[in-house]
Amino acid sequence: MLTSVAGRPVEGRGYSQLKNMELGYLNSVRKQFEYYKSVGEKTFDQLDEGDFFWQFNEESNSIAIIVNHLSGNMKSRWTDFLTSDGEKEWRNRDSEFESVIRSKEELLIKWNDGWKCLFEALDSINLENFKTKIFIRNQGHSIVEAVNRQFAHYSYHIGQIVYIGRMLKGNAWKSLTIPKGESANFNTVKFSKGKHDGHFSDDLK
Repeated sequence: MLTSVAGRPVEGRGYSQLKNMELGYLNSVRKQFEYYKSVGEKTFDQLDEGDFFWQFNEESNSIAIIVNHLSGNMKSRWTDFLTSDGEKEWRNRDSEFESVIRSKEELLIKWNDGWKCLFEALDSINLENFKTKIFIRNQGHSIVEAVNRQFAHYSYHIGQIVYIGRMLKGNAWKSLTIPKGESANFNTVKFSKGKHDGHFSDDLK
């Protein structure tokens, strides 16, 4: 059980507030990861097999290459998240940017394996180990810093996936969030509910 912060005892109301903040953070960041995972998958659902391997030029990354990189990063960062450096000795980062994925089926396996590793690691974090220092390339991070670092990285690459998908589908693209021209209607529905809790993505699924 967490009993101190910065060497000072934590108990009573202060401890309860801190506990709620930590649990609230873990719940919120998991929802955020789930949201961006769904954004990627909604893009995949609109693509033909060949779309996953399209490259603007030789120096640009296809969706398949981006997924290969995401999977490699996730497996390295989140395997033994609390106990080993996030840059594993067995990782070959350079190979993640090569065209090694050959089919949509293989792509989805890598995608799901990476996310499975991530969510299992998130589930291993609790109040007892929340103050564990996480190392990435020998640089120390708090758990919040390490998790936020990966969240920003993944949302950046998933944004790339969406952008490529939208370019490829053109007028056939189906909006993943609020459709163009529907912002006013969406806001009307949201505000009609009054003050309420929940996650912003609940209304975008």
